[in-house]
Amino acid sequence: MMSFEYRECKIQIERDTFNKQNIYAAWVNYDRGCAIAVPYAVTPTEAIQKSKQWIDKRLNLD
Repeated sequence: MMSFEYRECKIQIERDTFNKQNIYAAWVNYDRGCAIAVPYAVTPTEAIQKSKQWIDKRLNLD
C-alpha cells in the first residue's frame, strides 16, 4: 500500500480486511533482515507510529 524510509529502514504499510473492517500492518526492512513490526493496527497512522517506535527501540539497543 505505501512505503517510506525512516532512520535507514524501509517501512511498508499494508492494508487488509478482517470482519469487514480495514486493518493495517507494518513491515520493517533493515540491514539485518525484515520483521513485522506491527501485526495489527486500526489506522495507517497508528501503524506508522508503532513501526517508528519499533525501529527507535531496536536502534537504541545497539
